[in-house]
Amino acid sequence: MKTDVLKRNNVKITGKGNQPMVFAHGFGCDQNMWRYITPAFEDNYKIVLFDYVGAGNSDLKSYDKDRYSDLAGYAEDILEICEELDLKKVIFVGHSVSSMIGMLAAIKSPERFADVIMVGPSARYINDEGYLGGFAKKDIIDLLDTMEKNYIGWANFLAPAIMKNPKSPELGAELTQSFCSTDPIIARQFAEVTFLSDNRGDLKKMKTPSLIMQCSDDMIAPLEVGDYLHKNIPNSSLKVLAATGHCPHMSAPEETVAVIKEYLAMKSN
Repeated sequence: MKTDVLKRNNVKITGKGNQPMVFAHGFGCDQNMWRYITPAFEDNYKIVLFDYVGAGNSDLKSYDKDRYSDLAGYAEDILEICEELDLKKVIFVGHSVSSMIGMLAAIKSPERFADVIMVGPSARYINDEGYLGGFAKKDIIDLLDTMEKNYIGWANFLAPAIMKNPKSPELGAELTQSFCSTDPIIARQFAEVTFLSDNRGDLKKMKTPSLIMQCSDDMIAPLEVGDYLHKNIPNSSLKVLAATGHCPHMSAPEETVAVIKEYLAMKSN
């Protein structure tokens, strides 16, 4: 079983420390996106990287449409990795949708987690009465429809807008390539699961201490989302970054590392 889980999610372990830091990538990405961040923590932590099934070098044969029909299936993968590696006091660092996936895992098995660090999180992407998620429902339906009809064109248009760092076009190009290298059928389902999710009702169940990292200008998770999360997640901290776009771990790694280290240092004092 251990070999199967580690192979399924292409789990990689580095670092010299004992306390585990588990890094979880966002939609359309893989573990390689964390390469600017993890070296800063390798001396003091055990670094655990993985790919969600359907992403990176995961085992595509393990993809199950029913299991991954909602975020709970991805959270179960995280818990299975933690169980197989006997990980305790985990510092979970999740980008984008992985923030909510990590939260669901911590709600289900709080004894395994010390902290949940959320990079660009959102509890719901679609606007609702009294809630600004950033998108009208029609926008999301149109986005999913475009993915189905012209996946490559969708990726080439959306990835640079998500990255929002025109002075570093290579980052947008990398995200585009990552989107394009993902199986379009799996990507379409993961996008639907992601963008139609609503985890607002789960926020108050979260007991694990958390850090919400909010970018100052992010089309995927506007500032109002960070404020909403902070108000509704008990024992949470909110830090608004100077970084723009939705991927500060790639576009502003120094600031991202500094904020995470500052948070962990405060926890240890």
